Amino acid sequence: MERTAVNPVTWSVEMGFNQGELVSGHTRTLYCSGQTAMSGDGEPQHDGDMEAQLALSLANLEAVLGEAGMSLADLVRLNVYTTDVDLLFRHYGVLASRLGAAGAAPATTMLGVTRLAIPALMVELEGTAVA
Repeated sequence: MERTAVNPVTWSVEMGFNQGELVSGHTRTLYCSGQTAMSGDGEPQHDGDMEAQLALSLANLEAVLGEAGMSLADLVRLNVYTTDVDLLFRHYGVLASRLGAAGAAPATTMLGVTRLAIPALMVELEGTAVA
């Protein structure tokens, strides 16, 4: 598989994401459902704590990737949904540091939403990975 970053501008690279990812020669694509701060039994966790919810959402995304024999390094697309964009930005380092450590800079979109499926949740991560 070959991945090529597509960046007609450079500001996004400094923020840890590419404008686009051109993927060729891959054999597997994994489309991940949105991952949130849910326990293994389906109970919402960390009510009101954006940092903890973001960390658990990312851990849950990594678990899905791992089950498919992939890792954060295989992410080519990451959608971030949040009920509070400003609060998420204050804790964005949780996400950026883990992606950076994995050498991942997926094309990313962040959207502010009125609410998520479960009202206590504040952030949801949806990814696409290729290997």
